[in-house]
Amino acid sequence: MNVLVTGATGFLGGRLVEALVRDTEIKTIVAAGRTLRPHATVIHEKVRYALGELSDPRYTETLFDDPPEVVVNCASLSAPWGAWQDFEEANLKTQRHLIAVSKQHNVRRFVYISTPSMYTTGRDRRYVKESDPLPKKLVNYYAQTKYAAEQMLQAASLPHIILRPRALLGRGDSVIMPRVIRSYEEGRLRVIGNGKTVVDMTAVSNVGQAIRLAMSAPDEACGEVYNITNGEPIALWEAVSYTLHKLGLEPPTRKIPFVVAYAVAGIMEWRARRITHQEPVFTRY
Repeated sequence: MNVLVTGATGFLGGRLVEALVRDTEIKTIVAAGRTLRPHATVIHEKVRYALGELSDPRYTETLFDDPPEVVVNCASLSAPWGAWQDFEEANLKTQRHLIAVSKQHNVRRFVYISTPSMYTTGRDRRYVKESDPLPKKLVNYYAQTKYAAEQMLQAASLPHIILRPRALLGRGDSVIMPRVIRSYEEGRLRVIGNGKTVVDMTAVSNVGQAIRLAMSAPDEACGEVYNITNGEPIALWEAVSYTLHKLGLEPPTRKIPFVVAYAVAGIMEWRARRITHQEPVFTRY
C-alpha cells in the first residue's frame, strides 16, 4: 500500500509515519509537511519527505507524482484562537486541493482527521455519540472550519472515513501539556472549579491505530464518522498533578470558581478581539 500523510512533521502525523514504517503492508509513505522537526522526522527507506504549503495547488499536485492508494489528512491549524482567514487557509483551502487531486488520481481511501470540538456547547457532555446533534453555532473558527471540511469531503464522491480524536497526549505533544506547563511556570495555573473535572483524553498511539484501521476498513465503513478516545474518562486535575509531580514540580492548590473563570475568560476574549488582537491567556473553550 502506498500512502500519503499530510501534517507528517506535526505531532499526530509524525507518530503515524513512525508507526506505518513498521507495517509490512505499507510500501511507501510520502510525508508532507512544512518543516522537518527532530521529534517528528523518521529516517527510513519507505519514507520520502516533501516539504511545502498545502495551500499551494502546485505543491499538492507534486505529492501525487507517484499516486498513493490512501491519503491521510492530518494537516490542520489547531488552536482555540486566531483569525478566520488563517483557519480558512489551513483547514478549508488545503482540504479542497487534496480532495480535487485525490479524485483525479482515483485514490482508494481518504482518511480525514477532524475534531470533536464541534460538539462543544459550554456545558458538560458525557459519552457523546457521533449521532448527537451539534450546536447551532460551533464554538470557534477551528471547529467551524473542520466541520466545513468534513462536509466538503462528504459531498465529494470520494471513498472516505472521518475520525474525530479527542485531546491527544503523548511524546511530541505540542499543545496540551506544554500549555499547562507554561501556565504553571508563569504562575497562572489554577484549579478551576472543585477540581473534579472529568475529561476523556486519547493516547496518540491509539489514534494512530484507529487511522490504520480506517485505511483498511471494509468499504461499508466509508462515509462514516467515528469519535476516537481512550474510552476511559479521567480526573483532569489528577492527571495534571501527576504530570507536574513527574517533572519535580509542586501541583497548584489555589482554586478559582468556575463561574468566575468563565466570566474572566469571556472578558479576555473581548479584550483580545477589540484591543490586543493577540491570543488571550485562556478562553472559554
